[in-house]
Amino acid sequence: MEETLGMLLYAPWIYVIVAVSILLDVFVPVLPSGALVVTAATVAAGTAADVAGLPSPDSHLPPQLFLLILCAACASFVGDLVAYRLAMHGGRRFSDAIARSRRLTAAQERIGAALARGGGSLVVLARFAPAGRALVSLGAGATHRRAREFLPWSALAAVAWTGYSVGLGYLGGQLLGASWFATGFSLLALVAAGLLAARLLRTPSPAEQQPTPAATP
Repeated sequence: MEETLGMLLYAPWIYVIVAVSILLDVFVPVLPSGALVVTAATVAAGTAADVAGLPSPDSHLPPQLFLLILCAACASFVGDLVAYRLAMHGGRRFSDAIARSRRLTAAQERIGAALARGGGSLVVLARFAPAGRALVSLGAGATHRRAREFLPWSALAAVAWTGYSVGLGYLGGQLLGASWFATGFSLLALVAAGLLAARLLRTPSPAEQQPTPAATP
């Protein structure tokens, strides 16, 4: 496995596959973009560890790992930008689709309110949740949120998600080598982060938990 995947990682087209998968999963959330990033990082770290021997403080990160980070982060941000622009110009169709789901409508309102008051950290959190990226990017465009309210947080979300995913793969590869066990362990940690993010997104904020004051007669 190490030799085969190591050779694939040095092939330029593997980065194209990673980038395309990340670009498209904003529209098709079932694409395994996170799994691809984690697997590639695991192989890069495991291959480097096998070549250099046991990791040492003087070890350098393999260059393909930097290329993977750059590729994944840029693809994530560009995908968000494309979804945001498409939803903005076709906002009626996206708004109608969201309006048919009470859950999506509530989530969209919460995210919109967070963006309006500068609480865009919710955008970063949603990047880790299943389908959260699609909801945020398409919702921001459909409701015509200003680019300065959304895109900086989208860029931060892309960097945070990429850093976490690559970091998991790198740590697994360094500790356990380029193996299916290392990849599976890193993927479990990625899934756990997604489930935690989804749970936090479903938890009402303190402002939302306050009862609405009754109207005076």
